[in-house]
Amino acid sequence: MSFLAPPTAKKRLPKEEIDPVYRRLRLQVFIGIFIGYAGYYLLRKNFSLAIPGLMEEGFTKGQLGLALSAVSIAYGISKFVMGIVSDRSNARIFLPLGLVLAAIINLLLGFIPYFTSSITTMFVMLFLVGWFQGMGWPPAGRTLVHWFSLNERGGKTAIWNVAHNVGGGIMAPIAVAGISLTSTYIISIKAFNGVFIFPALIAIIVAIISYILMRDTPQSEGLPSIEEYRNDYPNSSHETLEEELSVKEILFKYVLSNKWVWMIAIANVFVYFTRYGVLDWAPAYLNEVKGMDLSKTSWSYFLYEWAGIPGTLLCGWISDKFFRGRRGPAGVVFMLGVAVAVLVYWLNPAGHPLIDNIALIAIGFLIYGPVMLIGLQALDLVPKKAAGTAAGLTGLFGYLGGAVMANALLGFVVDAYSWDVGFTLIFISCILAAIVFAFTWNIRGQEQTK
Repeated sequence: MSFLAPPTAKKRLPKEEIDPVYRRLRLQVFIGIFIGYAGYYLLRKNFSLAIPGLMEEGFTKGQLGLALSAVSIAYGISKFVMGIVSDRSNARIFLPLGLVLAAIINLLLGFIPYFTSSITTMFVMLFLVGWFQGMGWPPAGRTLVHWFSLNERGGKTAIWNVAHNVGGGIMAPIAVAGISLTSTYIISIKAFNGVFIFPALIAIIVAIISYILMRDTPQSEGLPSIEEYRNDYPNSSHETLEEELSVKEILFKYVLSNKWVWMIAIANVFVYFTRYGVLDWAPAYLNEVKGMDLSKTSWSYFLYEWAGIPGTLLCGWISDKFFRGRRGPAGVVFMLGVAVAVLVYWLNPAGHPLIDNIALIAIGFLIYGPVMLIGLQALDLVPKKAAGTAAGLTGLFGYLGGAVMANALLGFVVDAYSWDVGFTLIFISCILAAIVFAFTWNIRGQEQTK
């Protein structure tokens, strides 16, 4: 695994070259992690769009929800484990590598019918997708804390975080186009397999572009630390904490002993249950209960994701300007708004698609702000060399506790009871997320790094 080792620091560039090189590389690196992470979302939730087709093959919602949960189980574990590896790796290699591996698994799902022939095989393949997906967030977080200093990181993280929505939003139209192209030109496989094939091909191209643009740290390019460059230090002693940390130091000195990291990890359980409870089941719910066909549900999926872009930016701005760097209050406000939008989406009777789409837009607009806030707090709460691990711990809770329940538990609940019971659980989750955010009301992450 030596090829993953972070590059050593290069000789410092001449003083007159530092500013133009820094400006160019900061923009270049940011674009690299933005499109690279957006590429991961081309491959994250394709299976949700394949669910209606698989149900026609005889699988139940409970079975398919169980298979879908494999992504969240693997991703939750991988985001933590690979976060530790990422903190000690070259981000420029680590992020594109995970994207290529996830694309390969999606191509296998698309081209080889055996891999969608049983719940067991689908679970195994989706577990692999989830594991490789865990290689995306940690290196992006590592890159953010090395190239952007504390007082600008909130805004930059909010902008970067909309990569979720860009990738997730364009995935649905691409996947639906893939269904059409597959049914027309690849007669040997089921049409719904196109949701895996075409997004994967595009993701491989994105991985190559991301590798070309990304760099690991400023020091590896002959530049000073970002704190020195911007004269923006996180503490009065001007410590930049650039030394590489051991796994033991990362885990026990900075992450597992920090009570606020644990608090936001718990909040993430409820945020992710809400996020994926609505998102993953939107095609099936809108098709089964609201009477929409797949082409219309894919656009609802698109609207949900892209509405998160302005919502995320607004949430980051509010937490910076109105609450002066405190993320908890913004989390409370946005999660209560999500609760209201979930009620409208759930209780709106069939035959009013405009209201359904407006409610989905509102949920998407509001839910990604809290998702971003938790990731941002994870970066602020620990030194930069432990950022991937802290983010990984919150992801472990969010995916194993929240997303898995949204996939497996919700599927079985709807099968056994009704969609009403499922949406009752989602609504309660919104309220619990707001309550946990309220416990962090007065916490500024940068004041809690030790």
